[in-house]
Amino acid sequence: MATPLHGSRRSERPTLSDLLSDPGLRARFDAVRNISRRVRSSEYHLTNACNIRCEGCWFFAHDFERKTSEAVSPERWKLFAKEQAAQGVTAALLIGGEPTLFPDRVEAFCESMPFVTISSNGLRAFPREGFEKVAIALTLFGGIGADDRLRAILPNGSRFTGLFQEALRNYAGDDRATFIYALDVDQPGLIYETTARIADNGNRLSFNFYSDYGDHPEKPASSDALARLEDEALRVSDLFPDTVLSHPYYTRALITGRTSWGEFGYESCPSISVDHPAHAQRLQNGKPVLPGFNAYSADTKTLAFCCTSGDCTHCRDSQAVQSWLMTNVKEFIRSGDIETWIEVCEAYWLQFVWSPLRQRTV
Repeated sequence: MATPLHGSRRSERPTLSDLLSDPGLRARFDAVRNISRRVRSSEYHLTNACNIRCEGCWFFAHDFERKTSEAVSPERWKLFAKEQAAQGVTAALLIGGEPTLFPDRVEAFCESMPFVTISSNGLRAFPREGFEKVAIALTLFGGIGADDRLRAILPNGSRFTGLFQEALRNYAGDDRATFIYALDVDQPGLIYETTARIADNGNRLSFNFYSDYGDHPEKPASSDALARLEDEALRVSDLFPDTVLSHPYYTRALITGRTSWGEFGYESCPSISVDHPAHAQRLQNGKPVLPGFNAYSADTKTLAFCCTSGDCTHCRDSQAVQSWLMTNVKEFIRSGDIETWIEVCEAYWLQFVWSPLRQRTV
């Protein structure tokens, strides 16, 4: 009897063992898997305060600073970090507001978790002593010239200049720091010069995608504009392979919001707070989520909707897109391209000074 067609198609699909028949590839896969098993992350709004007001910042555009109070007791933060670690969290992503305003709160997480990352605007230098293995993700919008226009704004609304230059001075040659460079679809011409300046400063970068969450509704970017941005980002990546950590597959997915097997959005994003009641139906759709991931507000009690604003229409957050690719390993197995998945994961883990993969390659 002939085998049914659909059964034949299933039998023709490569297995993971088939794809990892090369010992070198198997070793790289195992290394990535081992790191992923050790890292169980959640996100924490360390403070509602910030020393600048970036245009399009989702935190202030959505009034996050007014939605909850802020825990101020150092003892409360230490206890909270211990409680989170006891629940199995090993990696803290500390955002704000501006985390560098409160080193003692960062220290609380360092005491309880092996992997700590802060997201900073770069305006203040973060101490090294006692924080040698804290990864620092430095925000950058648009690139040289555009960054001041979009970010160099004080809380009272007055503007200043030289924010990117100040971040470069504060973190010159600092192996903890990676610039998270939010590409602006209207500014592809800034990518080369900006990347060169970061390289000269002894730092590396990973691409993000600039979305304005502010008062000015965005017009959808044309396919031609997105294509130009993608082409330039990939061209510059080729020219600066030791500076740009973003894998080409990730860069394409970030800019377009698509892969051959899916689209990025609420129904597919893995970076939602899994214990938030709003996600009960989403958790039933079979799409992967980050296990145990939750985002906590600065009161240490209130769960945020997800890792960013909850405005899924505009979101193309770099961490969320990276997680989307990494949690969908089955799609790469189905396509027979496990090596690309391994490369995407390797590039991601190289961002973090605490990463075991990073420590083996420097």
